[in-house]
Amino acid sequence: ASSWAVSLVCDGVIAGVGSIVSFFPQILLLFLFLSILEDSGYMARAAFIMDKLLHKTGLSGRSFVPMLMGFGCSVPGVMAARTLENERDRRMTIMLTPFMSCSAKMPVYALFIAAFFPKYKGLVVFGLYALGLVVAILCAMILKRTVLKGGHAPFVMELPPYRLPTVKTLWMHLYERVKDFAVRAGTILLGASIVIWFLRSFSFAGGFHMLTADQAGDSLLASAGKLIAPLFIPLGFGFWQASVALVAGLVAKEAVVGTLSILYNNATDAAMYAALQSVFTPAAALSFLVFVLLYMPCVAAFSAIRREMNSWKWAVGTVAFQTGVAWVVSF
Repeated sequence: ASSWAVSLVCDGVIAGVGSIVSFFPQILLLFLFLSILEDSGYMARAAFIMDKLLHKTGLSGRSFVPMLMGFGCSVPGVMAARTLENERDRRMTIMLTPFMSCSAKMPVYALFIAAFFPKYKGLVVFGLYALGLVVAILCAMILKRTVLKGGHAPFVMELPPYRLPTVKTLWMHLYERVKDFAVRAGTILLGASIVIWFLRSFSFAGGFHMLTADQAGDSLLASAGKLIAPLFIPLGFGFWQASVALVAGLVAKEAVVGTLSILYNNATDAAMYAALQSVFTPAAALSFLVFVLLYMPCVAAFSAIRREMNSWKWAVGTVAFQTGVAWVVSF
């Protein structure tokens, strides 16, 4: 086969999609335990218990369920906010749900934590999950005093009986998640990996020609990344590879890992860790993780936000607010 075809399969498809599929077991476990909580009837009770605390921050107890679902995926979390009758509570919940650490961000955490914080894996992951909650609470307190002033709707919810989750229902939930992940990996992420490989492998200089790993800085992708890289200099990762990875993350957060793997042309974990350690300091790596945690969600989640808010102005304002918060907290 020609060199470009070999590079497409090895450096594009396998490096991009393969690096994401390897983190699938962690994502599966996360959805398993969320399904157990949901099927047991505990979710409604958790919302009732959290109502008093959430009222102090400006949220409703009903907001707890969409935000908890946001730990699995922001899209169903945002869609679940439609159960809130009060327009103010609904908008605030939609604006804050993407701050929860969705499963798509787990591959990014796993990669950077293994490279920079191998002795403190659990602590760093827990810290990121907790930080998302803390930032959401602080933002709720700011929003209720500024753009989302108003009263609360009374909390009324029917509590379903406790029941033991059945293997059949758990299997159905997991099957849907596995199917969704496989479809995303085989369509959106595969397409994104091929596009990123193409833009990384060709340049404007002298027409289109294959670039070696050392020449990647002259690629089409690097040219675009260098335009926005200065925005991230105060955050510690003002180089084009990080900028491009964050832009790719707008397609799907897992694409951050696939993009970095393609850009650094590394097939093994050890080589990938070494490449990251050569450009990130531990502090910059932590700053990058915080930015990935908080900046605007993927295109699918943005579409859900626009649909649920029924307003382009509110949807664009929401993602601008989230990205601004991400920059400030990372800094």
